[in-house]
Amino acid sequence: MTFRTESRITIAGRIHEVWAYLCDVGRWPEWAPTVLEGWVRGGGPLEPGSRVEQRAKGVLGTSRRRSQGVTVVEAPYHLAFAGPMGTSAARWGMELESADGGQTDAMMWIEVDLAGIMRAIPAGMLKGRIQRVSDIEMVAIKAAVESAAREGAES
Repeated sequence: MTFRTESRITIAGRIHEVWAYLCDVGRWPEWAPTVLEGWVRGGGPLEPGSRVEQRAKGVLGTSRRRSQGVTVVEAPYHLAFAGPMGTSAARWGMELESADGGQTDAMMWIEVDLAGIMRAIPAGMLKGRIQRVSDIEMVAIKAAVESAAREGAES
């Protein structure tokens, strides 16, 4: 079984500012609650075929490594990744569109192909949890980009 979630938000920042923030993998812990540290393997830019490495939160205060493949980079509009989510395959991405007034409409999507032991979790419950987390992440992305824009305007 495959399911998809989508979270949308309008950010008071130009598309290139939002794009730059999202491509800065080292800043992902600012908006992704399970990410403790992130980097591109080999230190290169995000490009199809590169790997994003993470130190992620585990259970009971532990951490673990995880890796995602970069599948799409179409500046400044589309980013996509693929990797495991537990015993399941998952894909996620960001789609950006310029909006009036120097704003950016952003959409995060996540697709999960339930497999293995994860099939025992009711799909609706897992989908709801993923939706809540991605909604929180989008609010955090918005806050970070808008805060940086305000700080830049004040300088």
